[in-house]
Amino acid sequence: MILGVSYSQWLFILTGAGWTLVLSVLGFVGGTVAGLPIAIARASKNRFFRILTAAYVKLIQGIPLPVIMFIVYFGISIAGYDLPALVAAGIAMTLYSSAFLGEIWRGCIEAIPHTQWEASDCLGLNKLQTLSNVILPQAFRIAIPPTVGFLVQIVKNTSYAVVIGFFDLTYSARVINNSTFKPFIVFTAAALIYFAMCYPLSILSYRLERKLKRHSR
Repeated sequence: MILGVSYSQWLFILTGAGWTLVLSVLGFVGGTVAGLPIAIARASKNRFFRILTAAYVKLIQGIPLPVIMFIVYFGISIAGYDLPALVAAGIAMTLYSSAFLGEIWRGCIEAIPHTQWEASDCLGLNKLQTLSNVILPQAFRIAIPPTVGFLVQIVKNTSYAVVIGFFDLTYSARVINNSTFKPFIVFTAAALIYFAMCYPLSILSYRLERKLKRHSR
């Protein structure tokens, strides 16, 4: 027993924290896979792709994340498919993170001077070679701080999955609070666990940025 909470109850909270990390990874990986094509399309000269991806980004950014989770979870259920809460939350987090990461990375791609495209053209590189070998490596360095910063937001925003009954850190803390009636202790512990998950990401961002700066020199 620690601070009026049993060891099994603390373990229950830590188990919820583990599922928070699982959902965070799903959201970030899914957002990366979908967000990079969105960023490239948003920065392209093709008007159709720009309009299409812009509409997607504005739509997703204009809807609160809990509502997206409700739509995915209950909308697919209406269609006759019974999704586990983890799958529904993962799809919702993918939609959410792809829109924001796509917009972040679009800004990073467009931050590369246009002379880089012109120089690549003079070297005889096609658009795909220019994008993969010249533009994206430079944009990657610019994108590290905002990407890791948004990853912190992903970790924290997984708490919204509680609205569809997903077992995460927030859900487990609520359950333990309902059985112990110690909200200050339980939710302070949950807040510290969230901090412990997010703070190393900021340190990692700083170290990667320094490493890339040394490499570029």
